Amino acid sequence: MAFKVTLPELPYAYDALEPVISKDTLELHHDKHHQAYTDKFNAALEKEGIEAGDEYEIFSKVSQYPSAIRNQGGGWWNHIFYWESMAPVGQEPHGEVLEKINETFGSYENFKEEFSTKAATLFGSGWTWLGLKEDGSLIIHNTANQDNTYMDIVEENYTPLLVIDMWEHAFYLDYQNRKPEHISEFFKIINWEKVNERLEKAQ
Repeated sequence: MAFKVTLPELPYAYDALEPVISKDTLELHHDKHHQAYTDKFNAALEKEGIEAGDEYEIFSKVSQYPSAIRNQGGGWWNHIFYWESMAPVGQEPHGEVLEKINETFGSYENFKEEFSTKAATLFGSGWTWLGLKEDGSLIIHNTANQDNTYMDIVEENYTPLLVIDMWEHAFYLDYQNRKPEHISEFFKIINWEKVNERLEKAQ
C-alpha cells in the first residue's frame, strides 16, 4: 500500500493570529491551499506506488521521483511546519534559541534584519528558514517553491527551527504587494516555545 498523509487541523483558531494574519487568509490558506497539496501529494504517491516509513525517507531521495512528489510533498510538509511556527501575539524570544541567536548574529535585532532581508529578497515563491547547522550555529536560508532541507536536491543541511511562507497566497489578502510589512508583522506571532522545543530536540 502506498504511503499516505493527512491534513492536520490548525493548532489554533482561524482568528487567533489577527491582526497579523486575518481569519480569511488562514481559512483560504489552510482549507484550500494546504488541502490541495495534501490531496495532490496522496494522488502522486498512489500513482507511483511509493511505500515508505515516513515522509523524510521520501524526501531523502526525492530527486528519483517525478516532480509532483517534490512539489506536492513539500507543500504538504512545509505548511505543517509553518502553522506550528506561529502562535497568538505575545511571545518574545527567550531561552536557548535567544542565546544561539545572539551567538550567531550578535543580537536579536541583527537576526531580525538579516532574516527580513533574506525573506524580502527571495525571488518568486518560496520559504525563508532559520535552522541549526551541525556545528551548532544558526543559518538563515531560502528555498524555492516547496523545497525543504530534507530533500536531496537542497544544498544546505540543517535542522529547521522556524519558517516564514513567502508565497503570495500567504499574505496577499492582508498586505497586497507590501511584502516587507508582512515580514515585519510575522515577528509578532512567532511561536518561540515551539522553536526552543525544536532546538532542544535537534541537539
